[in-house]
Amino acid sequence: MNFLQLHEQLRLELLRRIDRGVLTGTLLARQTGLKPAHISNFLHRKRRLSLDALDRVLTAQSLSIANLLPANFDRGPHSDKTDAPQAGIVPLVSQTVAMYEAQIRKGSILELIHLPAAHLDHLRTRRAAGRSSWDRFVAVRASFAQADAMTPAISPHAILIIDRHYTSLIPHRPPMPSMYAVQRGTTMVFRYATLQANCIVLRPHKLEHPIDLIELSPAESPASLIIGRICVSISET
Repeated sequence: MNFLQLHEQLRLELLRRIDRGVLTGTLLARQTGLKPAHISNFLHRKRRLSLDALDRVLTAQSLSIANLLPANFDRGPHSDKTDAPQAGIVPLVSQTVAMYEAQIRKGSILELIHLPAAHLDHLRTRRAAGRSSWDRFVAVRASFAQADAMTPAISPHAILIIDRHYTSLIPHRPPMPSMYAVQRGTTMVFRYATLQANCIVLRPHKLEHPIDLIELSPAESPASLIIGRICVSISET
């Protein structure tokens, strides 16, 4: 892991803690003695931390560099390979992690979802070039509000397996529509999605819910907002 990668992993970990409500930028500024604007700029990728500031943040949050390594990071010929992802086992993570974390770290995993052997092997990919280094499958839990517009296709509190190597809006099995996890602002929504002109059209399963549009700027591609295709839904009974 190089210096820039360390910065990014630390930034993502801090955002996860803020998302969980256990940290704020103001609190981190008080803990480290850094200015709130300095912390805010770092969290929003507007500037990097100096080595001294990096040390202060790590100390304040009781973090070490080892805590920031991805779960599948190769530590050398004597590294323990038991943490490497296994076929049929998908990490359940927070939705923030699913949106932003390219390589899922061990500390980000809430639990492991076990699927039948080779259950995901037949799925083809249609990924954006920037996704080639991302861990492919992650699982998230849908809240009641997120599932409401998609029931019964998605049940409240269902565990959804997301294929992050499928960011194309071409249906996986046409003419059947594909369901996607889509980033809208800083949140995740689950919808059938298609592209019309410069808009991503988000369609609910329940007809009483409205169709939403995400207008793309000239610099945006649809793949930049598609977290991945929902390939498995596991509902509670």
